[in-house]
Amino acid sequence: MNTFEQALWAKDFQAVAGIDEAGRGPLAGPVVAAAVVFDPWCEAPAGINDSKRLSPKIREVLYDTIHTCARAVGTGIVYQQEIDRINILQATFKAMKSAVLQLPVEPDHLLIDGNRAPGFGQPCTTIVKGDSQSFSIAAASIIAKVARDRMMAELDAEYPQYGFKSNKGYATQEHINAIKMHGLTPHHRVTFCRRIVSPQMRMFY
Repeated sequence: MNTFEQALWAKDFQAVAGIDEAGRGPLAGPVVAAAVVFDPWCEAPAGINDSKRLSPKIREVLYDTIHTCARAVGTGIVYQQEIDRINILQATFKAMKSAVLQLPVEPDHLLIDGNRAPGFGQPCTTIVKGDSQSFSIAAASIIAKVARDRMMAELDAEYPQYGFKSNKGYATQEHINAIKMHGLTPHHRVTFCRRIVSPQMRMFY
């Protein structure tokens, strides 16, 4: 999974950052992006793959391993109020830019999951299904997923009736039923809930 990285390293791009996000589709919670840079001589930790293909337990182990092995890791978060204000695409781009800015090194090339990218100052390559083709992007997908899942688990402790720990804010039937019964929390994306659940939503708070 390092074909893209190897090609860039051969062209003397030494700080190649893989970028991915988690949480574009849920009804609640933030969108989280991560950027990960590995040194060219670093052997990728065993087991790195698209985070969706890994169990939560393995993701947690790899989260710590990536932080240990990577040259740099950055995380960007955009919360639900901003998602409602600027839309999820722009919020995702903002989270990606924030993740890159959080890196302690300045990358000279970016590998981005998907087919669209925000305007970065560095050259970039978009890769459809990049989290299964680039180990840097796969590592970023794991960092973003674990970071977001931990945030949703914290919200679950505050609002247990919504099942955030299990549904991660996604539109499961149980989550939709909870919204209809209890209304929206401050952590729900109002624009998403009005479109998917009901145009008239009362607020929990």
